[in-house]
Amino acid sequence: MDRGELEAKRLTPAGERILSAASALFYERGIRTVGVDAIADAAEVTKKTLYDRFGSKDKLIAAYLEERNRSWHRFLDEQLDARDPQTPEEVILALFAALSDWMAESRRGCGFINASVELAAPDHPAMPTIVAQKQWMRAEFVAQAELAGFRSTGELADRLLLLHEGALVTYRVAAMEHAPEVAHRAAADLLAAWPRV
Repeated sequence: MDRGELEAKRLTPAGERILSAASALFYERGIRTVGVDAIADAAEVTKKTLYDRFGSKDKLIAAYLEERNRSWHRFLDEQLDARDPQTPEEVILALFAALSDWMAESRRGCGFINASVELAAPDHPAMPTIVAQKQWMRAEFVAQAELAGFRSTGELADRLLLLHEGALVTYRVAAMEHAPEVAHRAAADLLAAWPRV
């Protein structure tokens, strides 16, 4: 799967510590509850260093989500390499299977969904990354559906995305630990019944 290059901007060692600390704190505690003082303390830098490296908390939030997006793509690459799907249908189902493994390590649910709820403002510097991450997932479903020869690939991708994202929300909000597995089975049933060209 061609995801394009997701290059991280080169950071100084202090910048890397800031981003690492912010990423852990934002995900575990929530973006709005974590202040720059806590991030600077965790990164063992001054607030001035934090602002010198990132400019503002909002830009640091955007950098956190960009790095989380790169981590998600690396994880999917590893999962697909390990699962070695042979058909487009198997790729789609592997993306759902990977969700189970990802969520096992991400107890607070999807960082992008969590951030979108906390940030809300459509002009926040992090919103383009959040939107692009979800659009990419849908585009991947469309691409694989086209390769598989399904009809109405946009509609199929919409349904697959709703299953995928619904599993993320249900896992987090309803504490349904098996939500990714339920979504995987539902996706398999959907693919089996979907008409082909």
